[in-house]
Amino acid sequence: MYRFLVSPRWLGWFALVVLLAVACSSLGMWQLDRRDQLADTIQRIEANYDQPAVPYAADTADFRSFDPAEEWLPIELTGTYDTANQLVVRNRPFSGRPGYEVLVPLKLADGSAVIINRGWLPIGNDAAGRPDAFPQPPDGEVTVTARIKPGEPQLDRGAPEGQIASINLARYDEVLDYELQTGAYGLMSAESPAPATSPRIFPRPSLDAGPHLSYSMQWFAFGGLLFVGFGYAARQQQRTDEEEAAEANGTISSALPSRRQRRPTAEEEEDAYLDARGY
Repeated sequence: MYRFLVSPRWLGWFALVVLLAVACSSLGMWQLDRRDQLADTIQRIEANYDQPAVPYAADTADFRSFDPAEEWLPIELTGTYDTANQLVVRNRPFSGRPGYEVLVPLKLADGSAVIINRGWLPIGNDAAGRPDAFPQPPDGEVTVTARIKPGEPQLDRGAPEGQIASINLARYDEVLDYELQTGAYGLMSAESPAPATSPRIFPRPSLDAGPHLSYSMQWFAFGGLLFVGFGYAARQQQRTDEEEAAEANGTISSALPSRRQRRPTAEEEEDAYLDARGY
């Protein structure tokens, strides 16, 4: 019974089912990993985002290093903007629109500087590849509340003059002639005095965990259904083999109706009736 399962053909099908099931399982685990990462991000946002701003202090509340547990924590800094070294990060979509993010070094009293992401600008219409206008930060001393964010890796692509491909702090440090704190940067929350116009400040990030859990369950279900389908195909093959064997022996059981049996036509039934009556 089911001896056909050890044939090369069925072994090949089984190997394919196993391979596809492993792929489905891997995709399900990947979705669970994405969910766990998002849950960690949500936890950090809930823990840090609404905390009172911590006053900047070298070696205790600064941007020289990055602790993931402190992401989104607001820090209050006082300094002056170095607008001569302002850069924009290109290819930064927001709410479905293409645009840029504006980076400006904030020079502090200790001689170092922190990169402040002042917000988002839409793509321009006047000149290709540039914003139409650059809202300038306040002149003179300014107090900034910015949330801690990690720097980004260097991207293998160029950018026009005055632009940068990613918030790579080490790359930014190369164009400055003073110390830049490269462990993290500050995402603008507020600045005083407030300028007349400014880039769009990013809103509170979403706390939605997304559909990753349901996607993972779907992938696991797909993997299980592959084995169900294989078992169904094997059962159908076994029934076919049993019917063919019964037909070959002329002993088709009434308990096992053959799919190969054909119901007589009306003409055949009439001929059989006439024969039985002697006509």
